[in-house]
Amino acid sequence: MVEAGRAGAAGTEAQEAARAVATRVPGTPFLRWSSRTHSVAGVQAELARIWASMAHDAPGDGKDPERRIAARSSVMNLVVVAGRGETAERAAAVVHALTGRHPSRTLIVTPADPDGPSWLDAQVQAHCVLPTRDSPETCAELVFMTVGGESGQHLSACVAPLLIHDLPVTLWWPGEPRFESRQATGLLTMADRILVDGSSFAGDGLARLTTLASLPAAFHVAVADFAMLRQSRWREAIASSFDLPTLQPFLGGIRRIAVEYTAHDGGPRMTNIVRPLYHVAWLASRLGLEVVEPLEPGTEPWSGYRALLRQGRRHVAVELRPIESPAAGGTTLEVEIKARQGSANLDLRVTGHADGLTVAAMLDNEPMTEREFLAPRRRETDLLAETIEDGGEDHISSGALEMAAALVTGHPRPRAA
Repeated sequence: MVEAGRAGAAGTEAQEAARAVATRVPGTPFLRWSSRTHSVAGVQAELARIWASMAHDAPGDGKDPERRIAARSSVMNLVVVAGRGETAERAAAVVHALTGRHPSRTLIVTPADPDGPSWLDAQVQAHCVLPTRDSPETCAELVFMTVGGESGQHLSACVAPLLIHDLPVTLWWPGEPRFESRQATGLLTMADRILVDGSSFAGDGLARLTTLASLPAAFHVAVADFAMLRQSRWREAIASSFDLPTLQPFLGGIRRIAVEYTAHDGGPRMTNIVRPLYHVAWLASRLGLEVVEPLEPGTEPWSGYRALLRQGRRHVAVELRPIESPAAGGTTLEVEIKARQGSANLDLRVTGHADGLTVAAMLDNEPMTEREFLAPRRRETDLLAETIEDGGEDHISSGALEMAAALVTGHPRPRAA
C-alpha cells in the first residue's frame, strides 16, 4: 500500500509538472522536479525516480496536443564544494543559467559539523528548458547535499556513487579551497579538472596559488582559474598591440613590466594579488623568461612587490604597484610595458574600464593612435560555460600558472607526467 501510494503521488507530481510545461517560456530554465532524502542510496533512488516517473508525453499548448519530453542530457559531472549556504545558492544560480546550453549532473556539497554521528540531507531536483515551443525539453539534475559527522570528512564517499560513469568530472571549489584537507584529497583523485577563483583566496593569495600550481603533477588534473579567465580581454589587447608591424620587434626587447592594482585600507599585504601577478606570469611564460629574483614585498608601506626576470642576458624588472581605488581589492587598473629595440624606446600602457580597455603607446616619446577594445567584464556563468566548452587543458593558462608559482617560490613547478 505504501509503494502504491508513493507511485500514485509520483504520477500526480509528474502530471502536474507536465501540465505546467505548456506555460513555460522557451529558453527559460524551470524547475520540473524536487524531492528530499537523507542517504546516498536515497539520492540514487530519487534520481532514477525522476526519469521513471515523468510522463513520456505531455499536454501541449493547444495547437500541438502532445509534445515529446526529452530524457536527461548531461555533458559532464560537476561537483561543487560549497563551504556556506550562500555559496551553494550562488553556484546553483550559475548552473541553472546554463541549463540547455551545457547540461550536467551537478552535485553541490556542503560539509557541516564534523562531530557526532554521520548524517546527510539532500534535495534532488530536475531543471529543464524548452529550446523552442515545439521542441523536446532538455533536462539536467541538481543535487544539494549537506553532509555532517564522519561522512562530512569523507565527501568523496558520498559523491562517487552519484557520478555518471564515462563522463568527465569537474570539481568547482568557490571561495577558499582547502587543498590540504582529507576531503580535498579524495575529491581531487576522482576529478579531471578543478575550477577555482584565485582572486578569492585569503590574504595576498600567494600560498594558495603555489599549492594550486602543484595539483596537475600531484593529481593529474587540469586547472582552470576564473581569475585568469577574466583576463583574456587584457591578453588580447596586449597581444594585438604587438601584432602591429611597428611594435612587433619590441617583443624581444622588453625591459620592464609594471601592473597597477587596487588596494584598500588594510594595505597591500592584505590584498589578494593573484590577478596582477597573472599578467606578469602570462607575459613571462609566452616570452620564455626565467626567474632571477622571486617576488618580494617592498620595505615601505604601499611599496608593492618587485621581482626580476631574464631572457638570455637581458633582465626584465617586474613591479606590482598598489593604488587606492574604490574598485574591488586586487583589481587590475593598468599594465605598463617598457621595451627597447636598438636606440628606439616603447612605452605601452593598457588601462581597464567597465566596458573595455584603452591601449596607449609612446614610441620615442611620440604618441601613437590610442586603441579602444570593447570587452565588458564577464560573469561567472560565462566563465563556467567557457571551461566546459574548452574541454581539455589550456596550455597557455597552465604555463602562466606554472610561471606564477615560479615567481612566488623562485623555482619552476614540476609538470604532470
